[in-house]
Amino acid sequence: MLDAFSRAVINADSKTACIGGEELASLRSFIAQGNKRLDAVNAIASNASCCVSDAIAGMICENTGLIQAGGNCYPNRRMAACLRDGEIILRYVTYALLAGDASVLDDRCLNGLKETYVALGVPLQSAARAVSIMKAICVAHINNTNKMYEGTSKFRKMDTPQGDCSALSAECASYFDRVIAALS
Repeated sequence: MLDAFSRAVINADSKTACIGGEELASLRSFIAQGNKRLDAVNAIASNASCCVSDAIAGMICENTGLIQAGGNCYPNRRMAACLRDGEIILRYVTYALLAGDASVLDDRCLNGLKETYVALGVPLQSAARAVSIMKAICVAHINNTNKMYEGTSKFRKMDTPQGDCSALSAECASYFDRVIAALS
């Protein structure tokens, strides 16, 4: 697993050059955004189970055949596996967001994901749709616009990043897009 610092060192080493210029500016920005990044990861992680269950429920609402006999979310064992997979994907996206680098997501989650799902008969379009819903939920948490469950016991209000979080939410969205692309 690499982080933004390890990636900069590896890139500089491959060029046999010192870290400077654009790489150094990128690392300075990464450090300056540290508290926002931590708050964003905390907001996502503290609402992870709701995020995953809402994404799976949304996927099922759009394709009710998944919970019919013979569907990929029937019986309970398959539904539990679907929720588990959603949690794993969200966990690795969160790791990537924390590290500022997608290598952990690529190496530990996406490598062979499509082939595994095809072998298990999981409908890739449905899996990609669930990831797309998780993406929207997580970006809403980062931007502090997820108000659906506010005031209920389902919503855990966390300190959210203050200021402009558009770069951080775009980075998070790009990690989800990597997952969707891996399923395509």
